[in-house]
Amino acid sequence: MEHLRTNLFIASWALILLATGVVIGLPGPNGLLLGAPAGLIGCAMLIGAIGMREDPKPMSDIDIARWSPDEEKLAPGAGGSVMYRVDTTLDSPVRTSILCGACGHLEWLDGARPAAYGCLACGLELWEEEE
Repeated sequence: MEHLRTNLFIASWALILLATGVVIGLPGPNGLLLGAPAGLIGCAMLIGAIGMREDPKPMSDIDIARWSPDEEKLAPGAGGSVMYRVDTTLDSPVRTSILCGACGHLEWLDGARPAAYGCLACGLELWEEEE
């Protein structure tokens, strides 16, 4: 049941609207006899849908290992500075991906984020940590 919560929301509102239409459209007790139970069931379904939680699908170990940021150029930062993106895995093996925003070059390094890095494709120095 992939989208149960969403389907319950849609079905409950449809049932509530249908019940309202029946109560308004059929005069007298016949409208209430048909519309009231449908409306109450719709309200119960809506309350159940609100109370439900949709758990996110966990990624498999293979999907996690294959993940890579998109190789794309990034917009310039404040004052025309070069933007870059650094992602480091938390699980072993620890690997770091560095995306140069100026040229869109993506490089993977073993280990944590280095103290300094210059892009191999365009030659720009992205950062250098002071000691």
